[in-house]
Amino acid sequence: MSDTFRFTGIIFKDEVGFAALCPELDVATDGSDIAVAKAMLLEAVTLYLESAIESNLPYLRPVSAAEDPRQTQPQSVVEVFPLNVNISVHAYA
Repeated sequence: MSDTFRFTGIIFKDEVGFAALCPELDVATDGSDIAVAKAMLLEAVTLYLESAIESNLPYLRPVSAAEDPRQTQPQSVVEVFPLNVNISVHAYA
């Protein structure tokens, strides 16, 4: 079975490069440029979802508005984009 999950990706400028955040999952990473930060976020979110689903754990854990860079540092937000993650789920016993 394959599912596509749709979340939000946020890229914002930090002290040394670019940070990337998925606010619905509270998963973050960084990169030297925007493309690297996006790729790293996709990988981190995919691994997080696979682990949560395999462990039968809830995966949604949204960041609070007080920690969302769109609210706290709007001047540093470079891009907000749809983050579509396609993962395969396999059942086994």
